Amino acid sequence: MTSSRYADILQRIQAGLDAARAVFARFKPGAIETEYKAGHDPVTEADRALDAVLRQNLLRAGEGWLSEETADDLSRLEKERVWIVDPLDGTREFVQGLPEFCVSIGFVENGKPVAGGIYNPATNQSFLGAIDAGVLLNGKPAAPSPRTSLAGALVLASRSEVKRGEWKQFESASFRIQAMGSVAYKLALVSAGLADVTFTLVPKHEWDVAAGAALVLSAGGFVCQPDASELRCNEQNPLLPGLLAGGPRLRDELLATIPHPLVAKSGQR
Repeated sequence: MTSSRYADILQRIQAGLDAARAVFARFKPGAIETEYKAGHDPVTEADRALDAVLRQNLLRAGEGWLSEETADDLSRLEKERVWIVDPLDGTREFVQGLPEFCVSIGFVENGKPVAGGIYNPATNQSFLGAIDAGVLLNGKPAAPSPRTSLAGALVLASRSEVKRGEWKQFESASFRIQAMGSVAYKLALVSAGLADVTFTLVPKHEWDVAAGAALVLSAGGFVCQPDASELRCNEQNPLLPGLLAGGPRLRDELLATIPHPLVAKSGQR
């Protein structure tokens, strides 16, 4: 990836993932003190420690910053290049000791996710990519699903959405559904062809999806919002109506299959 125009960005992302690896080593999933933010979202000391090391390794003068664990500085709206990160996506799973959490680093240029990195320490999977360089999974080239039909496809669903019964409408669908935590990790798996499709039934924040979207796009897959429009990031309100992603030949069938409107009015995650 040294020939990528984002080579410096990719080096910083890799440094951020390496720093996150060291932070994760200090904590034991399933055995960590947890606090709760407004809206009942959990937060831990690990979230805050990861946020600090990511900012140190990633941010340079002239760039914007948006993180779930940092107070939003709207000066980012004036920047062409912005980091959008979730220091610990899947905190609920981390707290419960489930291997479905990750650090998520997205880089956005003029509103478009162009590079990203995701690392899951529980599975020892590291994803890195840029739109002009493809995607690497643990240092080896990866590609999205080559499937041409949803029949038999593996679709990753939100564990919390499934628990609330929101995926019952797809019980008779031709595709297989697997519930999993961390939307960022689900997108990373899709980017590497380890799953065929993922989509959300409730709104998501930019920090949930920017890195994973960059990876899927870099690998050659599709990413869009529920109305089929292009994903745009670094908006004043970082809450997105939802996201669909998958292998490049599955987009049209998926859009024809899902209900409209797809996204519930609820802000639940």
